Formats: sequence, structure tokens, C-alpha cells
Amino acid sequence: MTGADTASLDGMSFEAALARLEKIVHQLEAGEVDLEASIGLYEQGQQLKAFCESKLKAAQARIELIQLGPDGEPKGTRPFDTE
Repeated sequence: MTGADTASLDGMSFEAALARLEKIVHQLEAGEVDLEASIGLYEQGQQLKAFCESKLKAAQARIELIQLGPDGEPKGTRPFDTE
């Protein structure tokens, strides 16, 4: 992806990025493109992978676990990554 392509990732949804990444993987596994194009697709795939990982990390940081009291009723929340 070029600089302009990378900038377009900012407006891309996780689902769209994942779908594009899956398409790239399929093309590379199937050998549908020549060597130069494969290198470009690999670079795009790396950027899409990093983008998806950052989206997942951001989503995970927002998740809160509900803590249940002894009576089984919710007593509050805590951040996802704390034990």
C-alpha cells in the first residue's frame, strides 16, 4: 500500500480490512499474481494485519467484565485486562 493507501485505512472498518486481507491471502496462496505483484500484496497484507490488530486491541481495551456479587447480581464493572 502506498502512503495514500495507508491513509485510507483510517476510514476503513475492521470488517472491510479483514475481508481485504483474506482476499490477499487467497491470491498469494493460489499463486494468482506474478512475483512483483506478490511482493506488493504482501506489503499490503502486513499493513492490513497491523491495522486489524490495532482495532482489536482498541476494542479489547473498551471491554469491561461484569463482576457478580455473592447473590449473583451485578455489583459493578472492571477493565477487561485486570484480574
